Amino acid sequence: MGQNEFTRIKTYRFTLKTTIIMLVLMVVVLALLVSDLLITNWLSDGIEKSQAEKASNIARITARSPIVINGLTHHVDENEIQTFTSEIKRVTGVNFVVVMDMKGIRKSHPNEKEIGKHFVGGDEGPVLNGKEHVSIARGTLGMSLRAFTPVYDKQHKQVGAVAVGISLEQVNKAIGKGRMNIYVGVGVGLIVGILGALYLARKVKQILFGLEPKEIAKLLEERSAILQSTKEGILAVDQTGMITLVNTEGIRFFHQAGFNGSPIGKEIKEYMPNFQLDTVFGQGESLLDQEHELNGITIIANTVPVKVNETLVGAVTTFREKTEIKILAEQLTGVKLYAEALRTQAHEFRNKLHAISGLIQMKDYEMVSSYIAKVADQQRNDLEFVVSRFKDPVLAGFILGKLSYAREKGCEFVIEGDGSIPKPERQEIIHEMITILGNLIDNALDSVKDRPVKKVTLRFDFYKDILVLEVHDTGGGIAKEMEKQIFIKGISTKGPNRGQGLYLVQQSIERVKGDIEVYSKEGSGTTFIVTIPYKNDK
Repeated sequence: MGQNEFTRIKTYRFTLKTTIIMLVLMVVVLALLVSDLLITNWLSDGIEKSQAEKASNIARITARSPIVINGLTHHVDENEIQTFTSEIKRVTGVNFVVVMDMKGIRKSHPNEKEIGKHFVGGDEGPVLNGKEHVSIARGTLGMSLRAFTPVYDKQHKQVGAVAVGISLEQVNKAIGKGRMNIYVGVGVGLIVGILGALYLARKVKQILFGLEPKEIAKLLEERSAILQSTKEGILAVDQTGMITLVNTEGIRFFHQAGFNGSPIGKEIKEYMPNFQLDTVFGQGESLLDQEHELNGITIIANTVPVKVNETLVGAVTTFREKTEIKILAEQLTGVKLYAEALRTQAHEFRNKLHAISGLIQMKDYEMVSSYIAKVADQQRNDLEFVVSRFKDPVLAGFILGKLSYAREKGCEFVIEGDGSIPKPERQEIIHEMITILGNLIDNALDSVKDRPVKKVTLRFDFYKDILVLEVHDTGGGIAKEMEKQIFIKGISTKGPNRGQGLYLVQQSIERVKGDIEVYSKEGSGTTFIVTIPYKNDK
């Protein structure tokens, strides 16, 4: 929606309900007025033609009556014509039935005093020339609609004419009655239109949750701003699984994955084949932290069903590339490890300060100097050794933390290996390595805590893009029957509610397409050998 449209809606004076009612009423009134005009004209013409046809039919019947023909040819008394036409007038309800001879002299008339006089109106000429016609003229009885028909004898010679008149007042009454029916219909239509307008306005307001146009425009602008400023990809689907909305970040990600063109109007399974429509729409359940593979790119998606008035109308999915989440996890892990290393080092430093304080109180200054030099050398050697062997700062911080943690536990932690481990080509592999080494080293430290010899050894070897890590401990070892079960979730040699660490190790190794071997003998310790494809950052 453009800014001009938004401004126009904001300054609109009427509410949506009022606007709908006014527009519907205007349409209804206009339609009824046009209908009234057209129908009234049609009705007026129809009634006038009907009355003219009625008068013409009466005139024809009268003109063909033997009484009229014989009266005009003097075969019977002319007074019989008056008697006959009076009866016709009474039965049909017309205004007059006049029979005239070829000179226009009346042989019958509602007013007997007018018999024998010339027909009044001046419109009898055509009928005396043998032509039927209808006219409107004023006579002795006022304005009337007149139908004229010639009278012929048996030799088909015209001997006179018949004029049948219907009062215009009577015609107008018939038209007025017809119009009244139309007005009643218009009134009923107007009432129905008003009720329909009220119902429509109420229904539209319910559909729009009672919002006014300016409020809808404001929500639309806010929604658009939120969608486009969100770092995560967002898409919405309807109940059929058709994509109805995608934000800018989502379109950018799809393009990055090789999907060109707009995804709107396409099925979600074209982009996410593993999208569980049945779970979302059939059971109405949310799907959290679901992994989807898109042309080699892994995303983490969260899908939530959308309900309106307890009716499921669709779903909204937010997603982000797994690499970005791993980078954040690595950063968080690095900070956590750094904090843990600082805590351990602070604890060590406090103990060493106590030792230095005791030596000073004993005034053994030579020993104080020697002890301080030894502590400084140890710290410097650890830092220089780890940094020179592990080029990735996150991995180096992790190893330093484990060194401090092992010393705090009273365990000897030895690192062996020729050369160094370079920074990886793909940074996410560090996250998996920390998960692998973290759990293996923690298990090793835990296994030697009650052993007479507390020693854990980490060996590494990097050659031709293959990294081999070996963690050995002097613990109690693993029973032969347990070796094949230790990677199963929930299985542990340490008791119930454990068995998560090695399961996570197995998951991480599978993700980096690596391999793990276990060598253990009860009473003689355990060795884990991990092989990982590892391309360095050149």
